[in-house]
Amino acid sequence: METLHTPPRYAALVLGIGNLLWADEGFGVRCAEAFAARWQLPESVRVMDGGTQGLYLLPYVSAADRLIVFDAVDYGLPPGTLRLVEDDEVPRFMGAKKMSLHQTGFQEVIASAALLDRCPRSMLLIGVQPVELEDFGGSLRPAVRDRVAEAVELAANRLRQWGLDLRPRCTAQAMPDDASALSDAALQLDAYEGGRPSAELACRIGDARFLPEAG
Repeated sequence: METLHTPPRYAALVLGIGNLLWADEGFGVRCAEAFAARWQLPESVRVMDGGTQGLYLLPYVSAADRLIVFDAVDYGLPPGTLRLVEDDEVPRFMGAKKMSLHQTGFQEVIASAALLDRCPRSMLLIGVQPVELEDFGGSLRPAVRDRVAEAVELAANRLRQWGLDLRPRCTAQAMPDDASALSDAALQLDAYEGGRPSAELACRIGDARFLPEAG
């Protein structure tokens, strides 16, 4: 019988969730990648690309004493706005205006962790109001991409407030192993943006055969 993998306990889990293939839906994962590339962390802190895994993230969330989540969230605010939500407000905000199935799944993760009495004692959601989601194969829009560095620094500051030690990586350390381990090399931001066809060459909002002709 297959058994569920139980990760070790973490002082903190830094988690990026979302879908890289749907434009600003990839904000959370891009933040996690940038965080791993920017900071050298103690073994007690884990950075993870949670993608759209939903309940598969439960063992990792329930193993964390504290949790930081990066995601694109519909706050009803101007596009590109960054907003922090904490503790009991996190699942409520992620479920109030669901933009995709991964947010429903992550609500279930937090609820399940609470039922097991293993919910992180502190949670911070660092979310951005998206500009565009309906662009399959698209990348972050400039207004959202410009908030990645700020989101990363907010996460680092919170970890320090929690008493966790992190040190900046030097340039030579920044990329090879730690950042690339979060996702396949072809999906990292520069490779992804450089390898995909332009919007002019590829219809990324649906199948062109079924789109209405402009009148």
